[in-house]
Amino acid sequence: MTVEAPRAGRRAPEVVAVVGVGLIGGSFALALRATGFAGRIIGVSSPEAIRVAIERGIIDEALPLADAAAIADLIYLARPIAGILAVLDELDSHVKPGTLITDAGSTKSAICARAAEKIHRGRFVGGHPMAGKEARGASEAEASLFRGRPYILTSRCAELEELIASFGARLEFISAEEHDALVALTSHLPQLISTALAASIGTEPDAVRVAGPAAMDLTRLALSPYEIWRDIFSTNGANIDAALGLFIAKLEALRSELRSPRIEKEFENAAAVARTLRQPAPGK
Repeated sequence: MTVEAPRAGRRAPEVVAVVGVGLIGGSFALALRATGFAGRIIGVSSPEAIRVAIERGIIDEALPLADAAAIADLIYLARPIAGILAVLDELDSHVKPGTLITDAGSTKSAICARAAEKIHRGRFVGGHPMAGKEARGASEAEASLFRGRPYILTSRCAELEELIASFGARLEFISAEEHDALVALTSHLPQLISTALAASIGTEPDAVRVAGPAAMDLTRLALSPYEIWRDIFSTNGANIDAALGLFIAKLEALRSELRSPRIEKEFENAAAVARTLRQPAPGK
């Protein structure tokens, strides 16, 4: 993709608004504090999330969206995808000219398209930290959540890049469209595989009596609540369908070779990919 060169000369943010102070938004705020940030962090979230976030020192105070946006230098949108889209519809009229706005949405095409349509006074950069936990909420937030993990940005922005890099994350720059195609394969497909496996095991009542670590590991993602995935499926359906088609074809190929020595080559090829996934990133 063609990306904008970083722009120099902008001062560091003094007021940061986190819209959605859950696991990701709260971890962003904690990671920011861990860098030595001495400014003001405002939370825009549910009353319970705000209570926990203030108790843990994640945020300094809570404000309504319009009030927080009016004074923020950086706005971090960490709601579910539908919530981010809704905020983008109303945000621009409240922000100061030049305010940096970024998000942590799990799909990027719909969000970046909405931002291009709606954000004019502010500057929007699409983002997605490839990090998380099964547990949710501000109580689970941690400053180290992004460390060593890929953090995707859909365009260049020097001040945001410097900030994310200070968290210990590994910056990756790809277009919104490429992001959605790739995460369909590496993130969304694994969720559906885990869900399908757990559902399959559930058809045999006695299976849980003999289930070992393999079943536990491979069904971990099946614990994820559907409300997280509803917006992902609705905004990235075509890419997920393509990833499912590829996976089903691979399963059928393995099925046809169960009694053939050719299946050994499939194991070797898969193991090579698995080892690559587990290698440290370059420069880490």
